[in-house]
Amino acid sequence: MEEIVAEVKIEQEPGGPRPQAARWLLRALREVAETVIPAVVIALIINLFLAQATQVLGQSMEPNLHTAQRVVVEKVTYRFFHGPQRGDIVVIDLPEQSDMLIKRVIGLPGETIEVRGGEVFIEGEQLEEAWTVNSGGGNYGPKTIPPLQVFVMGDNRGASNDSRNFGPVHIEYIVGHAWFSYWPAEYVGFVE
Repeated sequence: MEEIVAEVKIEQEPGGPRPQAARWLLRALREVAETVIPAVVIALIINLFLAQATQVLGQSMEPNLHTAQRVVVEKVTYRFFHGPQRGDIVVIDLPEQSDMLIKRVIGLPGETIEVRGGEVFIEGEQLEEAWTVNSGGGNYGPKTIPPLQVFVMGDNRGASNDSRNFGPVHIEYIVGHAWFSYWPAEYVGFVE
């Protein structure tokens, strides 16, 4: 009988099963925190400064980008190397718009732009666009694009809310350059 009592006392002493379970739980929580917290911080840094994913909403960029298509927006080039260039597809976040817009840069700072029947004229010369365009939509200008601003348009000119409606876009509202399409599968590849 004395042996049984001694065994019961040993199980109830400090350092028994309860503290071991608590130590295991603390160790597991620490390992999860050491993995999850850096992953979240890295994801936030990437999203804020390097790239982010976005979805094309609407038909304004057809036939080149389609509604519900998902693209990666690269943010580094415009911050560190050069500003937007004619033909770049950019994502813009205008304060007066509820959603971000994806458009193509057509006119650059200092240029005089005019749009007639969906055809673009820069300094009086018709712009030769190397990308596919569905003509149409309203007219604009001629007007000179102010410094640090660009003129953007959708490739589906008749169905695009663009600079013809809200004017040139200040470069501070450009989130980045649409770089890579990753969904749906038939559109996977670099955005041109």
